[in-house]
Amino acid sequence: MEAEQEATEDKVFTVSQLTGLIKTMLEGTFPSVQLKGEISNFRPNASGHLYFVLKDNGAQISAVMFRGRAASLAFTPKDGMLVQVRGAVSVYPPRGNYQIIISSMTKAGSGDIMEMIEERKRRLAEEGLFDESRRRPLPFFPRTVGVVTSPTGAALRDILQIARRRNDKVSVIVLPAIVQGEGAAESIVRMIRAANVWRLCDVLIVGRGGGSLEDLLPFSEEIVVRAVAASAIPVVSAVGHEIDWALCDFAADKRAPTPSAAAELVIPIKDDIVQQLQASRNELRTNIESRLQRLRLTLRTFTPESMELQFRSKEQPLLARLEDARSTLEQTMSRIIDSRRNSIGQCVRVLEACSPEAVLRRGYAMVTDGATGKIIRSAADVTAGAQLCIRPAAGRIRAQVTESIPDGGAAEGSSRSK
Repeated sequence: MEAEQEATEDKVFTVSQLTGLIKTMLEGTFPSVQLKGEISNFRPNASGHLYFVLKDNGAQISAVMFRGRAASLAFTPKDGMLVQVRGAVSVYPPRGNYQIIISSMTKAGSGDIMEMIEERKRRLAEEGLFDESRRRPLPFFPRTVGVVTSPTGAALRDILQIARRRNDKVSVIVLPAIVQGEGAAESIVRMIRAANVWRLCDVLIVGRGGGSLEDLLPFSEEIVVRAVAASAIPVVSAVGHEIDWALCDFAADKRAPTPSAAAELVIPIKDDIVQQLQASRNELRTNIESRLQRLRLTLRTFTPESMELQFRSKEQPLLARLEDARSTLEQTMSRIIDSRRNSIGQCVRVLEACSPEAVLRRGYAMVTDGATGKIIRSAADVTAGAQLCIRPAAGRIRAQVTESIPDGGAAEGSSRSK
């Protein structure tokens, strides 16, 4: 045994030989094994193969599920999902990595990280931090765009390249932050607050490039979510790739699938704006010239003769209507006056017929007591010797009663007038 060990120690292996020995030992020892772990850094390949990492609190292992096996899955794997897999342990010599080649996979529940994020999401949503009503529109033409990200990451290079290509009039200010690992959340929050305190920009892009669920975790930290929600500057969240997400996506005013998409979202294309302005200017000029031409043609018709003719054409119908109204009014007033005159004349005739003077003119006379002036209506109203005043139609007659004979009574004397 010692001799074999000494022979092994003395032998010089090539890297390929040692890797081959390890490959043979591992694959022979673990031809079939079952594992339970949380999916991380899930990367589906365009050919249909699935690449990801299985991890728990203490370790991780690379995993691959080839297209033929992946096609039979009844669910879509994603970061943070807790799964149970069956497969064979293998070694990939070109990289010297060991991995598990999965033949079957089932869901086993939610992973610890996803469970924590989902619980935090529910709690912050109950506070109203994710309400749609809180989202503000992005400025149409920002003068300055702030970017909170790693100063050495590919995300920043993409944003700067797109900014130069789309609009050289928009300035980009970089707010360097740690975007993964210890202290990342605090660094992101400091940059967001600095941008707001000093009003460094008109719109803020907060994000980074793609990565595993753990890499993107700082953008789901509560302090980052609250800083994004409290920002007075509109915020665009651009974390990872299109399939990735973080809690700050829900608190931001706009979510972009990638940092490049965020740059295209907030930076307008200068040439398009210039073309729109030119088109609007040309349209406005055409409209003004068209209106002026119509006004010129209209003004040519306003000669003194044509204006007088137009005035007469307007005046004549009005004068005719006025004349008709005057004639109608005169006729109506004449009829009313004649009617009133006839009514008054009839009343006068009735009054004259009822007048005492008219009665007297017909041969009647009015007799009154000479002493009292009381009208005598009956022979019984006087006695012999009484003084009477007789009023015919003309003049007055004084008389003295010599005899008063009531109707049906005996003669009391004769009446004479002196």
